[in-house]
Amino acid sequence: MSCGLPSKQTVNAVGGRLRARDIGVGTRLWTLDGTRAAQTTVTDVTAVKVRSVVEVVTSHAAFTVAADLPLATPDGWTRAEEAAGSAVAWTHARKLCRERLTLRVGYAFGYFVGATCADGTVGGNYVSLVVNDETFATRYARSLTEATGLEARPQPVMRPSGYLGRDIPGFRVRVVSSYLADALRQYVGGDAHHMRQGFPRVVLRDRAVFDGFLDGYADGDGCRAKHWAGRTLVSANVPFLVDLAAIIGARFTPARKGLASHLTVVDRWAARGTFRPEHHDADPVESSWVTVRSVRPRTASGKPFTLYGYRLRPYPTFLVNGHLAREAG
Repeated sequence: MSCGLPSKQTVNAVGGRLRARDIGVGTRLWTLDGTRAAQTTVTDVTAVKVRSVVEVVTSHAAFTVAADLPLATPDGWTRAEEAAGSAVAWTHARKLCRERLTLRVGYAFGYFVGATCADGTVGGNYVSLVVNDETFATRYARSLTEATGLEARPQPVMRPSGYLGRDIPGFRVRVVSSYLADALRQYVGGDAHHMRQGFPRVVLRDRAVFDGFLDGYADGDGCRAKHWAGRTLVSANVPFLVDLAAIIGARFTPARKGLASHLTVVDRWAARGTFRPEHHDADPVESSWVTVRSVRPRTASGKPFTLYGYRLRPYPTFLVNGHLAREAG
């Protein structure tokens, strides 16, 4: 069995990429446990000489391996030489070393998600909220910290006002975390823009989480009624409000001519019995599938290739340029 990697091919090791020949017993490598990044440890290293290998080219990278190295596909493990046209498991290699948060899913988590859906901004590697109300910003920062463990606090800023035509004072809460940003985008269907985001069903885990969501969303895009017990939520994202209305058992009629719509949330909405808990994982999915565009044979013209193979525990798999491969059988 020649299963392995040429000496100069890099592998995704914990702490940074390493060449195959520089990996020894005890080296920790990145792998995938289902849809999550995980770590595994090398317990044994072997080396063999061969005259031919293959270069696998996917839609994200190219890497060189033994022809019989197993790659993960939706239909199981496939030899690298037979993988052309197949989808293979992959993750962003640059995101492997980022901090993975322990998300605490409770009222504070729901409030943080609701306020972000209403008034927040989700960037490539950050989440922020800029508002006029210091009390709202403080509550958001406190909920964010409780839910994620990240340190957050309001900071005074100047923000433009289209209505007044000048800058006005406000407060910003901002944290840098690509892990959290990815999670929020996944909660709302991939696009966190307020007009395109879907309803984040992750907040339906239980009533405490959902109540937090309603409070956070109302603090951002809602107001308390003066003459009846309840709140009014305002948004131009009609599908979002349609989903929310079904959950609370409320009647909802979208506004005409593209105007912002209003959804009434009475304080006694839960008495309707329409809330149904759903379990959705709060951690973001870190894996996806990429297509193998081609597999090119490479033959040694002079010295043979030295292939390095590994035994690993607790997972018998590892990542090559972000692509999931398995140790020799």
